[in-house]
Amino acid sequence: LFPYVGTTGDGLITGEPAQGGANEAARATIYGVPLDEVTKQELWKHEENPLDSWDRLLAHAAENKTPNEEDNFRFRYFGMFYVAPAQDSFMLRCRIPAGELNAAQFKGLADIADEFGNGRAAITTRSNIQIREIAPRNIVNVLTRLQGLGLTSKGSGVDNVRNITASPTAGFDRQELIDTRPFAHAMHHYILNHRDLYGLPRKFNISFEGGGAVDTVADTNDIGFMAVTVPDAAAGASLKDGSPVAVEPGVYFRVELCGITGHKQMARDCGLLVKPGEAVAVAAAMLRVFIE
Repeated sequence: LFPYVGTTGDGLITGEPAQGGANEAARATIYGVPLDEVTKQELWKHEENPLDSWDRLLAHAAENKTPNEEDNFRFRYFGMFYVAPAQDSFMLRCRIPAGELNAAQFKGLADIADEFGNGRAAITTRSNIQIREIAPRNIVNVLTRLQGLGLTSKGSGVDNVRNITASPTAGFDRQELIDTRPFAHAMHHYILNHRDLYGLPRKFNISFEGGGAVDTVADTNDIGFMAVTVPDAAAGASLKDGSPVAVEPGVYFRVELCGITGHKQMARDCGLLVKPGEAVAVAAAMLRVFIE
């Protein structure tokens, strides 16, 4: 079953051919941890990528059945949460980067809530919309209807990068230094188009703060990009080799790291100053290091 030991960056088993036949599986590892020592959730991810669970969703909808613990975990990768014992039904959590919806999308979400949910929706702390009391038979209907609106819920739960937030008054705030919405959308689409950025060790939050009148609480995120102004030419040090780097006047992002929502640990400035156009690449590189 496991012809090689060790792992590559994508978590696949690889390395030198194992010896000993029956002991191969015991020596195989996920990111250096033996399979018999990892959590059940990591084993589930190892056995089948949760993003490949569409057939499971179809089967549950066809039989109108509730999921077991494993399938409940997998379905959260699609933004469908079985929320028993609070409610014997599913909850949909969308991904709405920067909290932006157009009128047709807003009406479409209301229609989903009326037709498949309890007629109500909740706004979350990360600018998401959640709809509750969805019967198992409707989980695929809800997801396809959502996609038809140009929206997605993929990766909105468990071990994934959650919805990307931006300053709530971005784009019309006279005080802001930079409109953060384009960066939130760019980060959103980067994640959606890179499967290796799903299945992290835990949930992960990224936020863009533009310096406007209403704060986005970026320091509660794993990565917070904080807009600042460099008024005059300055000098910095290259991260690559420490050599001097000229910093031209303009707007940049300072990078705060390691905030944990709900755990009273606030992100701290890590001394990085990045050009706005570099922010998505910096975040993606940090995500991949975190996954390793």
